[in-house]
Amino acid sequence: MKRILTLFSLFLFTSTALAAGTAVTYEVDGQPYEGYYVTPAPGAPLVFLVHDWDGLTDYEVKRSEMLADMGYAVFAVDLFGKGVRPTTLEEKQKLTGALYGDRARMRALLQGGLNAAKKQGGDVKNAVAIGYCFGGAAILELARSGADLKGFVAFHGGLTTPEGQDYRQTKGTLLVLHGTADSSVSMEDFATLAVALETAGVTHEMTTYSGAPHAFTVFGSDRYRKDADEKSWKRFGEFLRETLR
Repeated sequence: MKRILTLFSLFLFTSTALAAGTAVTYEVDGQPYEGYYVTPAPGAPLVFLVHDWDGLTDYEVKRSEMLADMGYAVFAVDLFGKGVRPTTLEEKQKLTGALYGDRARMRALLQGGLNAAKKQGGDVKNAVAIGYCFGGAAILELARSGADLKGFVAFHGGLTTPEGQDYRQTKGTLLVLHGTADSSVSMEDFATLAVALETAGVTHEMTTYSGAPHAFTVFGSDRYRKDADEKSWKRFGEFLRETLR
């Protein structure tokens, strides 16, 4: 979904500090993963960012640096593994399908990322999780797990709830930003989630953007919609200011 820059791997996946942030290698169940951490100052509120189905690429780094410019620390988690950055549709479906089929594993990887963020100095007690596309589905999984975060934000994310799950353990507020023209995640899914959140008593806000397809925030893609991207990012910034101290 995202246009990957040719030289991305040369500047992101190194063990040295980057101009604005640092590539972070960490382990979950003995396997290596590589995230990205940036902070404007010690003790800054934390945004925990989950990538979409092509892994942690230049897109997440760009969004992380935008957030750092706004005063937030960011840990961009890796759910696929160090050096695993799929480029074909088949690879993306295989990696995401494996995690959709093993929700316990998805939760363990998310928690492992939060642990890594904490080790970098991230304030996980003053944090919001956000995700794009597949990452949006992942942060809803994190919300259902009862993770003690202040908020969860899904940008054009997968919205269905797995059988046997609900939002009764959710802590924090949910913000869902969705395109009405999304052919991958239906408005029926959107409405069903709204009912589930209301039934569980979860404070939430859900907004749709007319004419916006799936992945409407992805810069440079044919799905990018400037109006919806800018409006959703503005609301997200307001949400962070309202939610984090």
